[in-house]
Amino acid sequence: MAESSIEWTELTWNPTTGCTKISAGCKFCYAEVMSRRLQAMGIEKYKDGFKVRIHPETLKIPNTWKSSKIVFVNSMSDLFHEQIPLSFIQRVFAVMNDNPNHVFQVLTKRAERLHELHKELKWTHNIWMGVSVEDERVAYRIGLLRKTGAKVKFLSLEPLIGPLPNLNLKKIDWVIVGGESGHRPRPMKADWVLDIQEQCRRADVAFFFKQWGGRNKKANGRILNGQTFDEMPGRFVQTGASTNP
Repeated sequence: MAESSIEWTELTWNPTTGCTKISAGCKFCYAEVMSRRLQAMGIEKYKDGFKVRIHPETLKIPNTWKSSKIVFVNSMSDLFHEQIPLSFIQRVFAVMNDNPNHVFQVLTKRAERLHELHKELKWTHNIWMGVSVEDERVAYRIGLLRKTGAKVKFLSLEPLIGPLPNLNLKKIDWVIVGGESGHRPRPMKADWVLDIQEQCRRADVAFFFKQWGGRNKKANGRILNGQTFDEMPGRFVQTGASTNP
């Protein structure tokens, strides 16, 4: 567990680590870079770098949190990676099911496997399930997410590297938009962001603008048309963590 600087969450919890690239959004993967740093620092959990690994010893961690948390699950991995056994995914879900006072945000690029396995998983209201969509080439992931049993569904359009003018937001509760950062970030156009924001407005979907990105993401900030947009899914009802905008 670690406190997170990611704007739309509070903590990160990584019961698995490591991943492999599957689409254009993975090109400059921050988790891969961070894994190498942690490996160089001698952190035991990352001794194998960015190879896919499961960490059963981490499964008890959410039971120790005394107050309600909003938690990004696997910021350093993809829970639905093909190398992660269904049995372990089910164990992760069981922990989330048993901790209804916390919100668990799960994000995958592997929408096909998510759809394949979703009936084998227990979808309690505190599990928010999302897919990453960086451009139109992978927009099909939204349709697969929509078919799952997740109670709260969201999209992470980050890094946004192309326009998404025709999003189908039916049954989608939340959209996060962000530009790429790092040494060689691909540009994100303001028109793309504004168009997505308008699509969310028309569909009554919560809109969260994370960052403009760029080589100096802090300097570029996250102001859009003079304000920040930190909307969260308002239809989600839970005792504990607040999800109102």
